Amino acid sequence: MIRALIDTNIILDFFLKREPFYQDACKILSLSENKKIKTYITTLSYSNIYYILRQLESHEIVVGSLTKLSKITEMLNVTSNTIKLALDSDFNDFEDAIQYFACFQNKRINLIITRNVKDYKSSKLIVLTSEDYIKSIQK
Repeated sequence: MIRALIDTNIILDFFLKREPFYQDACKILSLSENKKIKTYITTLSYSNIYYILRQLESHEIVVGSLTKLSKITEMLNVTSNTIKLALDSDFNDFEDAIQYFACFQNKRINLIITRNVKDYKSSKLIVLTSEDYIKSIQK
């Protein structure tokens, strides 16, 4: 089974219904909910997603949405070692470096699904957009 990290931007595309990315984000989460793919979200993403969604909705609604998300995905811890690796890396985007090293340390995750593929040019893992991942499994 594919084990994939879902980057924060994909989750935000879903919750904020951002077009033209919303439908692909829905498909990724549906695959996760139906156990066609094992998905992970870093604990850092939960904090970032909460912060952004809280600008638009009440605490109760946001927590309810994140609770539902936690039931169809696994949480991937960000450790002090993750932060150290990210700080020492050549990633231009610090948050993406944290996401990457959380995956890399896990050793079971073999794919990152993101809209910012270019930010992961140093990745030793496969990095695809949600659109490209969906196309790859439809072949």
